[in-house]
Amino acid sequence: MTDYRPTPTDCLVVIDVQNDFTPGGALAVADGDAVVPVIDALLDRFDHVVATQDWHPANHFSFASAQENAQPFETIAAEYGPQTVWPDHCVQGTKGAEFHPGFRAQRAELILRKGYRIGIDSYSAFYENDRQTRTGLAGYLRERGFKRLFFCGLATDFCVRWSVEDALKEGFDAFLIEDACRAIDLDGSLDAALAAMDEAGAKRIAASDIAA
Repeated sequence: MTDYRPTPTDCLVVIDVQNDFTPGGALAVADGDAVVPVIDALLDRFDHVVATQDWHPANHFSFASAQENAQPFETIAAEYGPQTVWPDHCVQGTKGAEFHPGFRAQRAELILRKGYRIGIDSYSAFYENDRQTRTGLAGYLRERGFKRLFFCGLATDFCVRWSVEDALKEGFDAFLIEDACRAIDLDGSLDAALAAMDEAGAKRIAASDIAA
């Protein structure tokens, strides 16, 4: 049986727990605020925490409002491949881009901002959506000696999924804390994300599996 008790080489990675992704936000994930108390309990179990923050400039390429005749949640062709376009969200300096007030962001040893290049979106904590541009997170985690990464946050089927898959590609062990995540679930995207993470080698666990 796997021992999920956090060790000094484990890191909790909290993905995009921001106002715009929780109820009342511009791109609210259904039940998104339910992850906050679960993550809050997890913060006290890990010595090491990293958080990501979606950080878009106004008129970002991934916004439907920046595209002619595009509607939110449609897919367009970007130079780097298919791109879902979204309602304007997590615009730099706005309330929506701030962390949810229930998330103790001060516990994070690193806050990694992503999606700040105006012409490219960024789901993964490790790569932007061109799959070439690195965020630098892998190097940071390796230099600090982390081996196992435990992922939680929003949303399961986009930024969490891509981060989990890329963590595995970068040679880390990756764990998805399912009850500490919620999904957007566009046209079956949650089931597809879970299947992809399973196939990539991620392990799905519950917050209660992680002993204090």
